[in-house]
Amino acid sequence: MAKLMIATIGVAAADFDSWMFEHGMSLNGDEYETRKAIWDEKDAFITETNAQDNTFTLGHNQFSAMTNEEFRAMQGFKSRPEHKNTAYLGQHVYSGEALPASVDWTTSGAVTPVKDQGQCGSCWAFSTTGSIEGANELASGSLLSLSEQQFVDCAGSFGNQGCNGGLMDDGFDYAEATSLCSEASYPYTGADGSCGVSSCKTALPKGSVSGFKDVKKNSKTDMMSAVAQQPVSIALDGAGNLFQSYKSGVLSGSCGSQLDHGVLTVGYGTEDGTDYWLVKNSWGASWGLNGYIKLIRGKRFVSAGECGLLSEPSYPVVSASVAV
Repeated sequence: MAKLMIATIGVAAADFDSWMFEHGMSLNGDEYETRKAIWDEKDAFITETNAQDNTFTLGHNQFSAMTNEEFRAMQGFKSRPEHKNTAYLGQHVYSGEALPASVDWTTSGAVTPVKDQGQCGSCWAFSTTGSIEGANELASGSLLSLSEQQFVDCAGSFGNQGCNGGLMDDGFDYAEATSLCSEASYPYTGADGSCGVSSCKTALPKGSVSGFKDVKKNSKTDMMSAVAQQPVSIALDGAGNLFQSYKSGVLSGSCGSQLDHGVLTVGYGTEDGTDYWLVKNSWGASWGLNGYIKLIRGKRFVSAGECGLLSEPSYPVVSASVAV
């Protein structure tokens, strides 16, 4: 299969050939016809959906010539039953405190720029670093970009599988047991590699991450309480057609609840009367709303939340620390 995740210019494609040009792609023969048929089907779905009275809009992006099966295969979240190791510090439960009407950690200096996992199933690593970055900034006042590649290469003994998937809680277990490298000194390659911590620059020394807490499952109020405190790692169904082609607005629809993608909740608010969660993705800034998505908050009859986002939230506990 041709590589389909290529940096975009961010201009809406008028047709398949324009889309290929914008994405720097060159396809010929049967591969061209196959991908064009997939793109045409996606184009029809986008047009039909946008003609409806929705709170969101869809658009073409770097994934428009991928089937839903191919797209789901590149996700990287893998849950497992017993994963609460020594770093588990208990459950976050709403204690009755007053909750703000809106929260946005991106405007408070606690969120690094949107990153891109490429075709490596390392979403779990990006969610893990994102929540640690936010927790550390809130504890120390210093926003440090941490190395996802360190987690991909080095966290296997904690239950993770690099580009074949992993779990944020297992990433927190690893972070509790070691020092964490800076992004610049241990850059992302988008592929599995040998652990290279011996030559990296330490951003957070061992002991900065003391463990992690889970947020009470399927509870909007407990989740709001946690997000009001700090960015929170979540798992969701990120492979549905709506999610794949999301462009703007508050997504609400047949999103699914098959957890396969790890992302980061960085706030919540209300847009044109619709409550939403603000979620940072790891598919680059050309996807969605400059790399983010707004998911409806408080969807009726769906206890797990839109796309299942309330199913397995968790966040790290980080003490005040500075770059070394």
